[in-house]
Amino acid sequence: MASESISVIKLRDLLLVTVPPDPDDETVSALQEQVLRAMAQHEAKGLVLDISTVQTLDSFFARTVAETVQMVGLMGGRTVLAGMRASVAVTSTQLGLTVGNSLTALNVDRALDLLNAAPSGSRRV
Repeated sequence: MASESISVIKLRDLLLVTVPPDPDDETVSALQEQVLRAMAQHEAKGLVLDISTVQTLDSFFARTVAETVQMVGLMGGRTVLAGMRASVAVTSTQLGLTVGNSLTALNVDRALDLLNAAPSGSRRV
């Protein structure tokens, strides 16, 4: 089952998700659902989406990532895409992927630094 290959890890008030190397559509959909559920459950202020193992990107994956970034923002959180490979960056640009209000970082350490330094866009009440 796709959801078994995804783990959402809570680090203080942040979430960390490492995307599997070659995620299929079912896995990508499950990732989105689990992230949104964990955002609400843990009242997280941000998400680090580690895509360092992803070697190829299709339009469904790109669209779902963009939607997830937007949804996390609507829930009061910030998203950092971490570890994007050069080939994925090229493909993302060719597909017209926009990451909206997300930040990007070369690795997870830098992503965590960005989220800890960045002010939250909106506050939970």
